[in-house]
Amino acid sequence: MNRVREYRQIVGVSQKDLADQVDVSRQTINMIENDKYNPSLKLCIQLATVLKTDLNSLFWEESLK
Repeated sequence: MNRVREYRQIVGVSQKDLADQVDVSRQTINMIENDKYNPSLKLCIQLATVLKTDLNSLFWEESLK
């Protein structure tokens, strides 16, 4: 379980925009959001940076809801 989708929506970027910023495909972002792909640590750090959060909030802490 991760909160990539939640943070992406808070920041207001599309899957495509996020993918472009971290140099992966939109499909990769979709798979991460749906827990069908485990990103590398490097990609996790890039996602957290672009989404203006930290790794714990993005991948381990409870939901924002």
